[in-house]
Amino acid sequence: MRVAGIDCGTNSIRLLIADSSDGGLTDVARRMEIVRLGEGVDRTGRLSEGAMARTRKALLGYAAEIAELGVTRVRMCATSASRDAENAQEFRDMVRGVLGIDPEVISGDEEARLSFTGAVAGLTAERPYLVVDIGGGSTEFVTGAAEVDHAISMDIGCVRMTERHLHSDPPSAAEIHNAERDITAAVDIALTAVPGRDARTLVGLAGSVTTVAALALHLPAYDSTRVHHSAVSRADVSRVTAELLAMTVEQRRALPVMHPGRADVIGAGALILRTIMERSGHDEVVASEHDILDGICHSLA
Repeated sequence: MRVAGIDCGTNSIRLLIADSSDGGLTDVARRMEIVRLGEGVDRTGRLSEGAMARTRKALLGYAAEIAELGVTRVRMCATSASRDAENAQEFRDMVRGVLGIDPEVISGDEEARLSFTGAVAGLTAERPYLVVDIGGGSTEFVTGAAEVDHAISMDIGCVRMTERHLHSDPPSAAEIHNAERDITAAVDIALTAVPGRDARTLVGLAGSVTTVAALALHLPAYDSTRVHHSAVSRADVSRVTAELLAMTVEQRRALPVMHPGRADVIGAGALILRTIMERSGHDEVVASEHDILDGICHSLA
């Protein structure tokens, strides 16, 4: 069976088309577009017309590829930005008009479950896991071995923290301090709710983590095969975070592994990862290219 999963987050919208057999998935196509759907939502409470238009354009391309490749089942999950927005119904109507299906504006708990399912498939590191999915608007903290035991979603993400705190280019020391204070408070709440400090392996998901991993590995260009399941030390995460926060957006954009649409928010994403490692006591993070998108496809299979 050929399935398609779409993950629409605060910063990016992604597509995975995969063939399902014997409980596993074989990738047919993976796509990602930075549409910044959640732009300004933390301040206005609404999805902007520009963000909706960018998302619609990306979805039109995905719909064409889904039709061309003969997909039989499609599921689209929309996360933090579309949970928070006052005009979420407009977003749902737009998606239905393009894809012919309703997007599922999923809860933080469901987002956490799907992220965990996608992340741990094929992972051989020591269990139990603490899986952290650092998105644009929120970060999910999930613990478990073969399945989810505990999960919580916190409203800290690379877009939300950038818009709330990191206004200068590069951000000032005071801005970084305020962001770190906000992030630390949320991380401590999360680690009280889920036993993340007791986990044997920390697994990091999404673009902030994989970009930090690529920088820590000194890759000459982004290579998902090198990044996937690479282990990055806390010292390297701390170093990369400091370097990113000291750069301008243009300097970050010039880095060979950097997606241009992530350059303005990667400093906050790295800061979230660094804080999680410091507060949880984990000395390394395993970066995973498999995440909620893979979990969505597994749910269809």
